[in-house]
Amino acid sequence: MKTDVEELTPTRVKLTVEVPFDELKPNLDKAYKEISQQVRIKGFRPGKVPAPLIDKYVGRGAVLQEAVNDALPELYGRAVEESEIFVLGQPDVEVTELNDGEQFAFTAEVDIRPKFEVPDYDGIEVVVDDAEVTEEQVEETLGNLRERFASLTTVERAAAEGDFATIDLAAAIDGEAVEDAATSGYSYEVGSGSAIEGLDEAVTGLSAGENTTFTAPLAGGERAGEEAEITVTVQSVKTKDLPEADDEFAQMASEFDTIEELREDVRTRLGRQVKLQQLSDARDKALEALLAKVEIPLPDQVVQDEIDRRYQQLDQQLQMAGLTKEAYLADEEKSEEEFDADVRSAAALAVKGGFVLDQLAVQEELNVENEELSEYVVTQAMQMGVAPQQLAQYLTENNQLPAIVSEVLRSKALNLVVEHVTIKDESGNVIDPEAVQRELNGAAGETVEAAGEETAEEAQEIADAAADAAAADEADAQAAQEANAAAEAAADAEDAKDAKKDA
Repeated sequence: MKTDVEELTPTRVKLTVEVPFDELKPNLDKAYKEISQQVRIKGFRPGKVPAPLIDKYVGRGAVLQEAVNDALPELYGRAVEESEIFVLGQPDVEVTELNDGEQFAFTAEVDIRPKFEVPDYDGIEVVVDDAEVTEEQVEETLGNLRERFASLTTVERAAAEGDFATIDLAAAIDGEAVEDAATSGYSYEVGSGSAIEGLDEAVTGLSAGENTTFTAPLAGGERAGEEAEITVTVQSVKTKDLPEADDEFAQMASEFDTIEELREDVRTRLGRQVKLQQLSDARDKALEALLAKVEIPLPDQVVQDEIDRRYQQLDQQLQMAGLTKEAYLADEEKSEEEFDADVRSAAALAVKGGFVLDQLAVQEELNVENEELSEYVVTQAMQMGVAPQQLAQYLTENNQLPAIVSEVLRSKALNLVVEHVTIKDESGNVIDPEAVQRELNGAAGETVEAAGEETAEEAQEIADAAADAAAADEADAQAAQEANAAAEAAADAEDAKDAKKDA
């Protein structure tokens, strides 16, 4: 087999492959066998029809087409391997020559990862926020805890901001009641702005038994967005009473006896959070600094695929939150053009980041150990609240193991970069990420460590299988890595605002 590579652009090539016809013999034999099972010719059982009769009644051309379709994937894979290119996505294949008994040739145009070297990353310096916990943050966190233990008390006065009013709502358009817009006994926090536009103004000043009517667009239902006459009736007005921040509250809300012990625990937990945030910010900024040193072209289709993925994720998040894209953009004070530009920029940066980390892993000859796959499965399972074996089984059944290998490999490459950069806080103090991580791990306690060991043992069997699969079929691992080149997305959002931040 002969393969020529023509560079169409720095990110797209055309392979021209010529194959001696005798290499198609196994595929021809297979084609005859399969067609023989399908045709019905008098005097011959299925699967026993001779090749000459198949040529006569079905046609040699049909057999050749069947053989070529069967051979193309393997021949294309061999051509890619021999050419030492890193392909992305599916190729556009065209058969250019098929001379029976002589030669077979085809071309394949496909996107590739650009060829480049990751520059030296020693000496990179990044700055993160100081890991300080203010008294305001402690009191805010304590206040949120008090909110969880708040009680509601009925008051005999008009509703004001911050009160909870139990209300009935009815809506009509052109005098016709809108049934799916009606509700009763709805507890609404006055001033929250979390329901129908204009509801806060309408409820404020109403006492129990009073009602008023106002005009506003409906927020949901079959007639969402249409202007309606909305009548709100107040059933009762309640005020929220917070428990005092004293020892009694500490005993009720925690395992501590005094409010000062609870405060100190809050301060410690916040300290862990800010240090974890420091490490996360350091990783992000280290990657940003490395990407700034690399200029590479990006395949348009790969970037577009990442853009489409991000919009699909955003649509799902908005649907779950019951928001429209228009309302979402208004909340962010962005035009659709500005938002589209932000998404495109973030998608391109994510694709570039994937390329750079993949290449760094190649340059540094990084690989994925069995234990690392096991640790990944355990960590993800704990975050998702599922059993490691259950997650591992899902990954196996959905052919996600090679993609996991790629993700772990990229993480190792980024860890290597972080090890070589200098991290300082805004006050100029140098931060040792390994020392911080050891401190945080030590503070986590032996219980967490023991749980990790137990779940790791459960996931080990599948992790072993993943490692074996990756080692046995390197081509599949690379293919998955390529297919996921644009998969560096923003962290999974739990609501529409998180999805927006990632975009």
